Amino acid sequence: MGMFSWTTKSSAVLLQQGGVIAPDERLPWPQTAIMGVQHVIAMFGATVLAPILMGFDPNIAILMSGIGTLIFFALTGGKVPSYLGSSFAFIGVVIAATAYAGKGPNANLGVALGGIIACGALYTLLGFVVQAIGTGWIERLMPPVVTGAVVAVIGLNLAGIPVKNMAAGNFDAWMQLVTFVSVALVAVLTRGMLQRLLILVGLVVSTLIYAVLTNGLGLGKPVDVSGIASAAWVGLPGFTTPVFSASAMLLIAPVAIILMAENLGHIKAVTAMTGRNLDPYLGRAFIGDGIATMVSGSAGGTGVTTYAENIGVMAATKIYSTAVFVVAALMAIAMGFSPKFGAVIQAIPLPVMGGISIVVFGLIAVAGAKIWVDNKVDFSDNRNLLVAAITLVLGTGDFTLKFGQFALGGIGTATFGAILLWALIGRRNGRI
Repeated sequence: MGMFSWTTKSSAVLLQQGGVIAPDERLPWPQTAIMGVQHVIAMFGATVLAPILMGFDPNIAILMSGIGTLIFFALTGGKVPSYLGSSFAFIGVVIAATAYAGKGPNANLGVALGGIIACGALYTLLGFVVQAIGTGWIERLMPPVVTGAVVAVIGLNLAGIPVKNMAAGNFDAWMQLVTFVSVALVAVLTRGMLQRLLILVGLVVSTLIYAVLTNGLGLGKPVDVSGIASAAWVGLPGFTTPVFSASAMLLIAPVAIILMAENLGHIKAVTAMTGRNLDPYLGRAFIGDGIATMVSGSAGGTGVTTYAENIGVMAATKIYSTAVFVVAALMAIAMGFSPKFGAVIQAIPLPVMGGISIVVFGLIAVAGAKIWVDNKVDFSDNRNLLVAAITLVLGTGDFTLKFGQFALGGIGTATFGAILLWALIGRRNGRI
């Protein structure tokens, strides 16, 4: 079967299969398109937030996320379901390299872009190494206890963002609660396609409740739709030319190690969820992500990575069709050229996005625990117990190690910590 060929599954067949749609299958196009919208919404908040924190143009970041996802799809032969969005791993090093003040456009954006391109090049090189020597070493370095912990940490490390940063006051916190309860009720009380769109439906319901309470009753910050009216339907984003500075490149390039760890965790999570071994595509996935990062940096976009938010959506819907990601990518490219679409999504209240994030990040954490359960990881074995225990706290607590100007944050230290601990503790099974 070709890259753009999927076996179509009707809703009736879907129910017989236990509701799972494999990467090489798809729902009819109208339903696939709606699933694509859900994935766009899942990635949107973080993909827009990362460039804003670094002084990049959010519309270019959205555009390049779509182009990057298509590059990734092509290089993995359409076999790996994944969305590439703005990576948060770049924020610290980009701010350090450009001396960005934190507000408005980044005056030294070009220097950061040169570093992002260098990072993409190193990441691509690592992909070719994996292609050359195979993936057997991955099983030795990352058995289920390690992969489960790393996947769980991706969700837990992000938990502080919605809880601490996306609720300014008491009303906002209550709205987050309304949001995640709405999603949970949709998940439990509905059936069929409505249940599959639990994140999208929960978001719409919560936004309407928020609008009634704020715009209607004056309880909190009203939904601001003025930006939607004033934004143009079609507009070209402002592209920026990279500047290659040796110091910035040396500072930003090592982020490739973190991106590799994130991509590895993503592939392990999707392998566990789909029951399909995607390890043979690991080298190609690294190359795809690396090339996408270089292309993004060359136009003025952020470095990109496989998105945990979209793993959460797949875990909730059991739809792993790569067709959904092609649709989502094309939508993101269209939005990149439309300030109007960007304004609509940016009008979604922050507490509602926070409530959605709580659900999605929680689903990722549970996907990690599911790897342990499915592989019957024995926690009476001290080696398994300590590797998992230490990894979870390193990642959740955002344990950071600095090497000069380069900082390895929570997800990075947890990933490499888990791998090194597993190798270090030795082959003997010590039992409590």
